[in-house]
Amino acid sequence: MTEWTIMGAGAVGCVLAGLLSRRGEPVSLLLSERHRGHLHPSLELITLSGQHELVHTRPLFAEQAAAVTTLLVTTKAYQVIGALSALRSLPAATPIILLHNGMGLLDEVLAHFPHNPVLAGVSSHGALKEGDWLVRHTGKGETWLGPANEAARACAGLVEPLARALGHAGWSEDILGLQHRKLAINAVINPLTASHDIRNGQLLEPRFAAVLEQLSEEVHRVMARLGQQESLARFRRRLRSVIELTATNYSSMHQDLHHGRRTEIDQITGYLLGRAGELPVPVCRQLYQDIRRRQGR
Repeated sequence: MTEWTIMGAGAVGCVLAGLLSRRGEPVSLLLSERHRGHLHPSLELITLSGQHELVHTRPLFAEQAAAVTTLLVTTKAYQVIGALSALRSLPAATPIILLHNGMGLLDEVLAHFPHNPVLAGVSSHGALKEGDWLVRHTGKGETWLGPANEAARACAGLVEPLARALGHAGWSEDILGLQHRKLAINAVINPLTASHDIRNGQLLEPRFAAVLEQLSEEVHRVMARLGQQESLARFRRRLRSVIELTATNYSSMHQDLHHGRRTEIDQITGYLLGRAGELPVPVCRQLYQDIRRRQGR
């Protein structure tokens, strides 16, 4: 049995820690420097049924990376490289599973860790941080892992304990395609809800119909350029389904902007803009500039 070390004690990381721990999986949290010298309390998880459960995890810091056997990276996208670079003693055999939002970091991770198995992943579990070490599981979702390098192919067995803990986990040889599918949804919902200070479900109000139509068309156009074969109509159906399923949720970008934190706009909308080429994407560009302006960078 491997110990799952989670880097990124935010909402998603803590929910995954709770779900793994509930199934008897050993879990440690790789904490940042700001947690050093503080008491590491039990994590409190509010389950989908509303129950409060205490989750016990082992605290680790960067200099203890030699003890990490499986690493789940759930930090903000812009924190990934810096956080991983601090793990100088991470064993070359330790799988690194990237479960952050956004894209565009993989080549740099592979350059830093050329010998480690590196897995890319996507997860649609909903999570909300309600306080210090208090997180709510707001929605059950799917989790997919796939190989980002050849060494990762030997790690397909990791999906089995994940599936038991999370309710679903699968292996995909087309993980890049799955990442693009998730990014496309995020590139519509996240910047729109953050810019207008609304919950996800409010995007279905008539006042957003026109911008939702144009933005979804722009995002789909870029995705098609990247090789996605999903039709525009099907993408819009999938987008509407996600909005409906998460109607009462605030997007992560909304929460970051609301609390004065840096957002992942560069790794979501910025990723699209960097790959749009000559395609016209005025709404994407306007939202990108708006979020960047609001976060002061």
